Amino acid sequence: MPFSIKDDPMMLRNIIMDHYQSPRNKRATDDPRYLTIHMKSSSCVDDIYIQILYENDIVVDCLWHGVGCAISTAATSIMSELVKGKTKKEVEYIIDNYNKMLQAEPFDEEALGEAIAFINTNRQPSRIGCATIGWRGLKDLLEGKKEEDE
Repeated sequence: MPFSIKDDPMMLRNIIMDHYQSPRNKRATDDPRYLTIHMKSSSCVDDIYIQILYENDIVVDCLWHGVGCAISTAATSIMSELVKGKTKKEVEYIIDNYNKMLQAEPFDEEALGEAIAFINTNRQPSRIGCATIGWRGLKDLLEGKKEEDE
């Protein structure tokens, strides 16, 4: 059976810590072409904004900023890298598989890239909200929502 990073807990931890300590695409823009949504958790420190530049059915850019715990910071950082250059359909497929993974359902590992680092999050159900806050914001933006539903 081929080796997968999901089989190496230390590698998974290192991916999460790398994105927590050096988050990718963590910056704000005032560019009016970007769609923006504010996401806030009632059970954690997570209070972030997701911003996407969405043109011609492509997520051209994905930025985010705000405050988040290690899990939400790393998950949003990974998400922001993973979806750039993807069509709405491709992004929806990635989000769907990410959510399946978090619910311990069969999923397409190839679609997730470094997001596979959160494969064991379902062992701590209270952390699923942290691991999905940025992803929910992205999904809401693609669905045309402007504010979080809480």
